[in-house]
Amino acid sequence: MRAAGEGTATDEAGDRSPAVLPRILGEALRRPGAVLAALVLSLAGAGASLLLPKLIGRAVDQVHALVGSTADAGVHRALLISALLLVAATTLRGLLTMGASFLGERLSQRVALDLRLRYFQHLQRLSFGFHDKVHSGDLITRGMLDLEGMRAFIQSILLQAVPLTLLIGLSAVFMLRADPGLAAISLGFVPVAGWVLAKSGVWLRRTWFRVQELMSHLTLVMEENLQGVRVVRAFAAERFELAKFDAAARDILEIQNRRITLRFAGLAWMAGVFHISLGLLLWFGGRKVMAGEMTAGRLAEFVAYLTVLQGPIRQISMIFNAAARADSAGRRVYEILDLTPAITDAPGAQDLGAMSGTLRFEGVSFRYAPDAPWAVRDVSFEVAPGRTLALVGPPGSGKSTLAALAPRFYDVGEGRVSLGGVDVRDLTLASLRRHVSLIQQEAFLFDAPIGHNLAYADPWADEGRIVRAAEVAQLHEHVASLPEGYETRVGERGVSLSGGQRQRASIARGVLPGPGVLIFDDSTAAIDAVTEQRVRAALADATRTKAVVIIAHRLGSVMHADEILVLEEGRVVERGDHASLVAQGGRYAELYALQSRESRAALDVQPTEARPA
Repeated sequence: MRAAGEGTATDEAGDRSPAVLPRILGEALRRPGAVLAALVLSLAGAGASLLLPKLIGRAVDQVHALVGSTADAGVHRALLISALLLVAATTLRGLLTMGASFLGERLSQRVALDLRLRYFQHLQRLSFGFHDKVHSGDLITRGMLDLEGMRAFIQSILLQAVPLTLLIGLSAVFMLRADPGLAAISLGFVPVAGWVLAKSGVWLRRTWFRVQELMSHLTLVMEENLQGVRVVRAFAAERFELAKFDAAARDILEIQNRRITLRFAGLAWMAGVFHISLGLLLWFGGRKVMAGEMTAGRLAEFVAYLTVLQGPIRQISMIFNAAARADSAGRRVYEILDLTPAITDAPGAQDLGAMSGTLRFEGVSFRYAPDAPWAVRDVSFEVAPGRTLALVGPPGSGKSTLAALAPRFYDVGEGRVSLGGVDVRDLTLASLRRHVSLIQQEAFLFDAPIGHNLAYADPWADEGRIVRAAEVAQLHEHVASLPEGYETRVGERGVSLSGGQRQRASIARGVLPGPGVLIFDDSTAAIDAVTEQRVRAALADATRTKAVVIIAHRLGSVMHADEILVLEEGRVVERGDHASLVAQGGRYAELYALQSRESRAALDVQPTEARPA
């Protein structure tokens, strides 16, 4: 036996690492060849850009030599060569930049694909305890918008930050070697720009984090509205929903305006300081040219260096903006990826295989959170293959909780659940959930052909098995009458089917793979009584060798069960078959008498010709 409390349903715990940006770069470095190729082309493009000022300065001096002189053809030839070299360098820079952009974009998209797959896969592994507390709209926003922010940062670093560093560094070296004084004037904007960006970067990071949170909320509002559009229309609540969406959208607009103001304020500071440096360079450099201390070509070279730097300098703001967004977005994505699933395969877990056996609950207690009240307390029962167990009781008595413990959607807090004598925590999750089929009251169907929905648990099932499962669920006649039969799409969440048809489709999906344990969690609530009787009769034959657990509010659905457990506040208060429980005169007998009176009353109010003969 395991220690009491071991394996309780706890939240997944993750480690929020502050080093988010290095982690994002680490995702790219998993493809070192692609990173190296993009960097080489990007740096080569930056190098080609640094050739331009030299060529421009040389050309200016050659033109100056031609002005007012009768220079020979050699000078003209040299000027032509300089012009051709300038065109060649510009073309080379364009080609290298284009190649670097292509490789950087391709690399970032591949990294984004890997992250999306890892993120989606991780969501499949996280327990129901996690999904119970986190809204799907927030998870969608993280997996779409936040991941895009991380992707853009990778591309920004490869195509902007690294070349910019090279350009500034080598330009500074060249200018310092040519004229230290003018170099200091030309590059004086760099420390000022760095200080402004460092200051605005902190605010941008906070702002982006708030933007991502508000986008999650907006997605939540839109998702709920679209899923509940029929309720909204039924109660004429369009104006209320529009006002709610408008408020959420305006919150985003306000924070986005603040972010844009911060970004362009930094850009304005950089542009202003840059042009001040350019003006001072022209003033002092022009005086040196007039004094004969430097050539016009050398001054043109300095101006060209600043012109080459002008574009990348403006991109500094974009780089900081991308880094701030990636930092906030990466934290939100890694917050999910760093979670350790609460429900996982134990070391050495065994595969259930084709084994069949008794499903047994032994002194099981469970609560959804450590400080929450017990949802079920000290519940014991067993159901062997070929037997049927029923769970009845008022809402909130713990019936669905017990159903969720069998396939290990949650781990018990005390006691144990076993299958064939083996604790379910010692079985692999995949084999356990193939063996235990839970058919829930809320029948979720995918927007796919109805045949694909029925074969969801066994995609390779042949048509005959699918038809037989539909016949058991009393759904085949309806499907056969459809123009496209089993290829008919059911729409989002099965909207083209009625509630009862969706439940019957869910039953067919559950019985098709033929698992060892079938659990019906009030899965016939939306089916009329006559159809339910037919479904039950067909299920009796289809589940003859299976262990069956039925949860129902209508006692007519469980009267045939071999054993019935009556639950109240998570505890078993009565147990026995239908006849013995009625004879006891307890809770079950009261409920049976009440439902019997309601059934008779319903018959009494029917018109005489509508009553059964």
